[in-house]
Amino acid sequence: MSDDPLARLLQHPALWRGRSAAQLPTWSTGFPALDASLPGGGWPRAGLVELLTPRPGVGELRLLVPVLAQLSGLTPARWLAWIAPPFEPFAPALAERGIALDRQLIVRTAAPLWAMEQALGSGACEAALAWAPRVRARGLRRLQLATERGRTLGIVFREASAAREPSPAALRLAVVPHGGGVEVSLLKSRGGARGAIHLQFGDGRAEER
Repeated sequence: MSDDPLARLLQHPALWRGRSAAQLPTWSTGFPALDASLPGGGWPRAGLVELLTPRPGVGELRLLVPVLAQLSGLTPARWLAWIAPPFEPFAPALAERGIALDRQLIVRTAAPLWAMEQALGSGACEAALAWAPRVRARGLRRLQLATERGRTLGIVFREASAAREPSPAALRLAVVPHGGGVEVSLLKSRGGARGAIHLQFGDGRAEER
């Protein structure tokens, strides 16, 4: 790393410089077109991501399957926390896609934001996923700080209408069903591209529009 104090400052992960961004360590999404559009080429290793959908189950979890499989296979691997999921995670399907079942932590709670903040900041999780349709910017800010404290990837699933609200998340993606896959719109990405990406899940192809 450079000895220049300004150069070190410009590489800090919390710094946003418009279309240019500090270089962030990332995990590949498993979809080349999506990687090419995201800052650093993938999901942040430590940061908060919002996935906005019209309803649960439109394909948003398929976006995360490659990274969850990768994280659960690390040695040593930390936990992958599922906080207040609307559906029971189907263990055989997770295992079929290479996600280690012994690294999954399912948290059923009426206070998903509190539980997620604890999971993110604990240092015991590689990633935490939370379904929290009602959360204010202040709560999201606490989650973002917790991802930095615990060096953890945080994913929050929210309703599509939340796109009108401010958010401190590093990434905000809108996900809607599209043919045999999804259309992903990058609403906020620090240094990433803008526009819509079409991902087809059947054969792993991805097309960018």
